[in-house]
Amino acid sequence: MEPQQSPSEPPNDRDVTIRAVRLDDCEQIAALVSLPGFRFGTLALPHRTPEDVRKRIESGSPADVGLVAVHDGTIIGNGGLTRFQGRRAHAASLGMGIHDDWRGRGVGSRLLNELLTIADDWLDLRRIELTVYVDNAPAIALYERNGFRVEGTHKVFAFRNGSYVDAHAMARLKP
Repeated sequence: MEPQQSPSEPPNDRDVTIRAVRLDDCEQIAALVSLPGFRFGTLALPHRTPEDVRKRIESGSPADVGLVAVHDGTIIGNGGLTRFQGRRAHAASLGMGIHDDWRGRGVGSRLLNELLTIADDWLDLRRIELTVYVDNAPAIALYERNGFRVEGTHKVFAFRNGSYVDAHAMARLKP
């Protein structure tokens, strides 16, 4: 996939569509999660294959929600909710990421807003949890603007780019 040019202006509602993940998105999602900046903020290993992505999509529960942000036919962001089961059925974990060239342009806000709308208005989830690296200030600010609060810090959470990094455990309780 050829790198996309950074837009000169932030996208607006006409520029970006948020929709459900489809199986035919596997190749674009694999390319997205392999971008250095995207991967730096996640637990993904380098060089995800479309087959890896397909397996993950196919193995998801019907209660899971997977969304992508699309601009001119190109996936520029993805995110999802994984609902817990049993006595934790009121809660879900959230994960998301945005194309390196599209950060700071409102795509993450749009994607997060749609995920939270589904969680609140359709699934009646009471608690949304996530982990975010402590050095990812833009993501932490986005989550805090949307009601997430730091509940603790995981020390030596993950090995990333040759060293260990801490991560905050954050959660949002349904307003």
